[in-house]
Amino acid sequence: MTLLITNARLVDPESSEVTVGAVLIRNGVIAEVFDTPTPEISIDNVPSENRRDAGGKYLSPGIVDIGVKICEPGERHKESYGSAGQAAAAGGVTTMVTRPDTNPAIDTPETLEFVRRRANEAAPVHVLPMAALTKGRDGREMTEIGFLMDAGAVAFTDCDRVVRDTKVLSRAMTYARALGALVVGHPQEPNLSAGAATTSGKFASLRGLPSVTPMAERMGLDRDIALVEMTGVRYHADQITTTRALPALERAKRNGFDVTAGVSMHHLTLNEYDVADYRTFFKVKPPLRSEDDRQAVVEAVKSGLIDVIGSFHTPQDEESKRLPFEEAASGAVGLETMLPVLMRLYHSGDLDLPTLFRALSLNPAKRLGLDCGRLTKGAPADLVLFDPDKPIVLDRFKLLSKSKNTPFDGARLQGKVLETFVSGTSVYRST
Repeated sequence: MTLLITNARLVDPESSEVTVGAVLIRNGVIAEVFDTPTPEISIDNVPSENRRDAGGKYLSPGIVDIGVKICEPGERHKESYGSAGQAAAAGGVTTMVTRPDTNPAIDTPETLEFVRRRANEAAPVHVLPMAALTKGRDGREMTEIGFLMDAGAVAFTDCDRVVRDTKVLSRAMTYARALGALVVGHPQEPNLSAGAATTSGKFASLRGLPSVTPMAERMGLDRDIALVEMTGVRYHADQITTTRALPALERAKRNGFDVTAGVSMHHLTLNEYDVADYRTFFKVKPPLRSEDDRQAVVEAVKSGLIDVIGSFHTPQDEESKRLPFEEAASGAVGLETMLPVLMRLYHSGDLDLPTLFRALSLNPAKRLGLDCGRLTKGAPADLVLFDPDKPIVLDRFKLLSKSKNTPFDGARLQGKVLETFVSGTSVYRST
């Protein structure tokens, strides 16, 4: 299989450049990157039907999305590997790194094998599963990390169920360190954050909603970093969303600890006031923060302090969301909406495209030891062709996910995925 994509603006997160050029794909990998939009290649090498004119649009590495929730097993009516895979392809996500917070949790090699088989059968994009750090995600007994790694687990996390017992967590981290496993933590002090629906402040008080102080994130991160220092484990904080937590993250990196951090698309583009009059589609976990916090984490992504941006795709059905704000389920879908939503930061001048794709593609791939996320010769041909200026009005009922719980319903956005390639094969093309 050979494909030549010409006349493209190439977004290279490694060199931090956007250049006009072309890409030649052979057998699922990038065979050559040209610095001219229409390289001279004979028709014998690339037939005309295998040539694609990008029309001056942008070509970048495909998105590697860490922290995607797929509701198999247990809640297939909310999302399946088939529907999530289609949504991912339509959103330029070429690799989904899935969470183990299913029912039952993915905490045994047998469950993990089921998930991998279902994903390979149903999803048109790559699917890499994470496994639970403790059995049942209950925080009492660690899982068989070695066996789960052998079965294909790329990282270990209990997701938003913070391990309260520090001794259990330290033992799990020590074991993970011995095996070279990546532990993904959710930085929150669990007692302070229990039952919270918003961030503490004037807005939460006026709405009469249970809230959590931003210090809960700082305290949770401080504990995890102390355990990283003690055990030497590879650690990734799934979401850093507050100004308070950033100095601790900066110190950990400066001290040479093997620590990286992520943030969600929602915390980069929304703030606590978007909840307005109890709009439950804006209820996410952690809750939306102040505008000062939002600006601080955007700057942290720009500087490289925060390494990864994720959708934190969390499907919830209508029955889970059409409830009083305190009782409504947390989470929003994001696989298909992430790229156009993040283009807000590009058009506002906050982040340029190479910086965005460094956090969307290159850094998550590097953290997981993957070869993708690059626009270089020899890299997997997992690519997305997109138009950052295309205006759209987002209609949640047109999303390919089974669940439609997006806070951006009706939003006027700029940015559209035109085509997505996985291993050189087109898995989505905009009509």
